[in-house]
Amino acid sequence: MNNVLYLTSELFPLIKTGGLADVAGSLPPALTKLGQEMRILLPAYPEVMRWIKQPTLLASGSYYNQEVRLFETHLPESGVITWLVHCPAAFDRPGGPYIDGNGEPWHDNALRFAIFCLVAVDIALNRLNLNWQPDIVHGNDWQSGLVPALLQLHQSRPATLFTIHNLAYQGLFDYQTFLDLNLPARLWHPDGLEFYGQLSFIKGGLAFADRINTVSPTYAREILQPEFGYGLEGLLRHRRDRLSGILNGIDSKVWNPQNDKYLQAPYGIQNLQQKSINKTRLQQQLGLPVDAGVPLIGMISRLVEQKGLEIILQGMADLLAMPAQLIIVGTGDIHYELQLTEWASRHPEQLKVIIGYNEPLSHRLEAASDLFLMPSSFEPCGLNQIYSLRYGTLPVVRNVGGLADTVVDANTRTIKNGTANGFVIPTQTSADLLATLQRALELYLQTDTWQQLQITAMGSDYSWNASAEHYRALYHQAMADRDNTARQSGRFL
Repeated sequence: MNNVLYLTSELFPLIKTGGLADVAGSLPPALTKLGQEMRILLPAYPEVMRWIKQPTLLASGSYYNQEVRLFETHLPESGVITWLVHCPAAFDRPGGPYIDGNGEPWHDNALRFAIFCLVAVDIALNRLNLNWQPDIVHGNDWQSGLVPALLQLHQSRPATLFTIHNLAYQGLFDYQTFLDLNLPARLWHPDGLEFYGQLSFIKGGLAFADRINTVSPTYAREILQPEFGYGLEGLLRHRRDRLSGILNGIDSKVWNPQNDKYLQAPYGIQNLQQKSINKTRLQQQLGLPVDAGVPLIGMISRLVEQKGLEIILQGMADLLAMPAQLIIVGTGDIHYELQLTEWASRHPEQLKVIIGYNEPLSHRLEAASDLFLMPSSFEPCGLNQIYSLRYGTLPVVRNVGGLADTVVDANTRTIKNGTANGFVIPTQTSADLLATLQRALELYLQTDTWQQLQITAMGSDYSWNASAEHYRALYHQAMADRDNTARQSGRFL
């Protein structure tokens, strides 16, 4: 059994902006079942504190002249012990975890997450007298990137694993910020936190963690190339012997069409015909023409370029000429929100756009849709295509990252051998997006074949069972690597 300190900047159901929250809310419980002693560390945002009743005060202190308290609570349903970094000056504010109400990054994000990282380091080194010390510190994305860098300065330390959920977000700040945070001068180096004259939080994890992983095997290979590496591909190639990919799982209790609490008509493989009831109910709810026979295309996404918004908008006129309905749910760049809303206002019987995020609606849309649109230019793992497969909603995706690892294109060969479960767009162009959708809509008319695709999609195991085992093995590898590094440097742990 290992003691694991799991660092995350969001955690479902307490606070969510994207897939990291879903992973953080489901992987630690899965690892607990495998005998790992988990502690989740999370900033105490206002949304989080509204969930919490009577948290226990564990410790308090001052970081960057700000009062910080560490509270203990439990993750709802799973009961995993969760520690909250309560610093009102850093985290008690309106807006999101990373951006303000105007969609701009908080001006003090470096300070906010440096506080979070320093608390994590103090826990890892047993400075807070919690009567618990981790064997492994598992960080996620740039918000926890300073932790491996700071820990490697200490002779006796836990092993570290750093998980990349999206390399495009790196936590970049100017040199003055490095000075203001009073970080060790030896870390300002091209082999350390310096990145072309800027402070890079994510480099702390990439350069210093004992092990690095991404959230799909394909993405682990892709980030070694300039197209996906965002300037860090050289460092990653240098450390490729420590890099691997583990495909995300999903919480198969939360995402289960047979007993989904948000569905008016639960269903499974045995009563797949019930799925169409969810379609007509949602059409009625959202004011679309009610027709069980019309193909419904769903999309739940951040509305940013990465998610394929450019090629969708370029082809929107042709897409809306197809015999289908389209429902898009999400929030993101304002110019995408405005363009989509304008298209919806002009085509109210074919397109519904809902700006914002709504968990019950997300479940209902997954169940109601026949196709799920996910034409990402890159996708480290993606969870919505996995939710869609689970719900018999066939994904339409690009052949990148975790999408390539989970979706098998429906063609003559794969349909015949029973592996097809979706549709793959060959290139990131509007023309190929439209051609792939047209191919899917034609196949939709072949009822028996379509149902077989749905059954194939729903028949795979998307739980954390296999992936959690891989993480447990990776923890052991990280500890062995730490010990080897210590022996080579003459340190004794």
